[in-house]
Amino acid sequence: MRLPKLLAVLMCCLFLVAGCAAPKGSKADKLRAAQYAFSGAVRWNDFEGAMTLIDPDLREKHQLSEMELERYKQVQISAYNEIGSRVEEGAAVRDIEIGVINRHTMAERTVHYREVWRWDPEAKAWWITTPLPDLWEGQ
Repeated sequence: MRLPKLLAVLMCCLFLVAGCAAPKGSKADKLRAAQYAFSGAVRWNDFEGAMTLIDPDLREKHQLSEMELERYKQVQISAYNEIGSRVEEGAAVRDIEIGVINRHTMAERTVHYREVWRWDPEAKAWWITTPLPDLWEGQ
């Protein structure tokens, strides 16, 4: 009975030590955190929250109108899956497949979206340089 508990405690310690070995706050960590936050915001229909991760210059030029915000409220995101990615010096690209359900018709469709991220050395943050996904693809 004591052996399983001891093994569990040792495994927890091992995971804690492994977590401490990774450099905290590296560019790669910050990219993963920003991408996770953005995909989470879109996945849970928090498009205003997703806007906070868009490059400040782009965000200022492309403020969402009330009508655009209402349009985003007419859909439910059912999936947000990465289908490919690459990271270069100071830039990252992720190809995403988004499942979109129209709340009124309950019809589901798939939209493809490409995230392009840039590293901001002054803010020490990653910003997405593409607008919010066009969930209607020109409709």
